[in-house]
Amino acid sequence: MDRPVVVACVQAEPAILDREATLDKLAALTADAAGRGAQLVVFPEAFVPAYPSSIWAKALAGWADPRAKEAFALLARESVAVPGPAADRLGEIAREHGVWLVTGVNEFDPARPGTLYNALLYHAPDGSLALRHRKLVPTNHERLVWGQGDGSGLRAIETPIGRLGGLICWENYMPLARFALYESGVEIYVASTADDSDAWQSTLVHIARESRAFVVAPCHFQRASSYPDDFPLAEALEGRDLLGRGGSAILAPDGSYLAGPLYDEEGILYAEL
Repeated sequence: MDRPVVVACVQAEPAILDREATLDKLAALTADAAGRGAQLVVFPEAFVPAYPSSIWAKALAGWADPRAKEAFALLARESVAVPGPAADRLGEIAREHGVWLVTGVNEFDPARPGTLYNALLYHAPDGSLALRHRKLVPTNHERLVWGQGDGSGLRAIETPIGRLGGLICWENYMPLARFALYESGVEIYVASTADDSDAWQSTLVHIARESRAFVVAPCHFQRASSYPDDFPLAEALEGRDLLGRGGSAILAPDGSYLAGPLYDEEGILYAEL
């Protein structure tokens, strides 16, 4: 990184379990951020088509429950195939607006169709997929949803805006995973998450100070009222409001906040690194 970089950390609610509508919203938000000078735009963990909240995903343990099967089938149907048209569209959005675009997705692998993955996709301003990182070890209820990732994306990549890389949610508590990024000289560390706890902010401060990198940390924002009326596990959402309150933030290498944390609403945080 040899010149200032403007980054946008997006805290937005997807069009839950609707891939194409979510991509439409992502395109509009990316256009907005690029219009404000952002060179890097980062979206939360599993943004497309939605983070599978523990409120309902725990029901997937009931493998014989037809509602659970239907919910998983819906998530799989709306996930992003890599390679595939949805991944291509992300590249087109990055190219159209001339930005680095980092998107959390539920990933479907056409070559291995029995497993979904929690992935971060890094698209370059020319539209190419520069890096794919799959979450190494899904956390708690997530093991009912996603398979284990591998180390192929466990590095920072050299870009004109700096060395860029990151980890997903609780894999940030894996010291050797963090070290792999440090060893590759990460300068802009993406820490996308669904953890909206106060304690997560302490984690972000620690990572910034330990890595001496800028940390861009988008967190998911999700409301029960935004689920489709025919969601198979709608009963689990009754009486609920916020399923994810956010907490997105951008931090400097000394652990100080450049923007955020943002709670209880959608928004885009900006900072010049």
